[in-house]
Amino acid sequence: MSGYATADGLEDVWKYPRPPALERVALPVRIVFAGQVIAETDAAFRVLETTHPPVYYLPPQAFATGVLMAAPGRSYCEWKGEARYWSIRAGGREAARVAWGYPDPTASFADIADHVAVYAGPMDACFVGDEQVTPQPGGFYGGWITRNLKGPFKGGPGSMGW
Repeated sequence: MSGYATADGLEDVWKYPRPPALERVALPVRIVFAGQVIAETDAAFRVLETTHPPVYYLPPQAFATGVLMAAPGRSYCEWKGEARYWSIRAGGREAARVAWGYPDPTASFADIADHVAVYAGPMDACFVGDEQVTPQPGGFYGGWITRNLKGPFKGGPGSMGW
């Protein structure tokens, strides 16, 4: 996997860098919502930031036609730049403002221009390879936790000041 492994073979999120790093994902990534596969790719990236599980960014063509709907609002990341948001609609269901991306990211993150990240919690399931991920705690950050990660992870109660 990456150079952040510990002696026990796990990736320690406390060894992830700040500013964050960007790397390609070696495994396929899949997102299921409303009982449908709404996104699938073997060309995802992940952003690795100290104390956070990775955030996965999928190319826009990975998403089924019509599932991403522009949502209001913008936010700013000191590392990646200005983000825009999407809602997801499929199978008669909608999850509001659950996806985001950077149309014009900073130079360090140019590879994820127009890619889309999705909060795992509102989805039926998100997968890295064959493993179903666990959402990063707290609902603010969008990391995906896999069993190869070692925490604790930012996002739970009392961790906003880390």
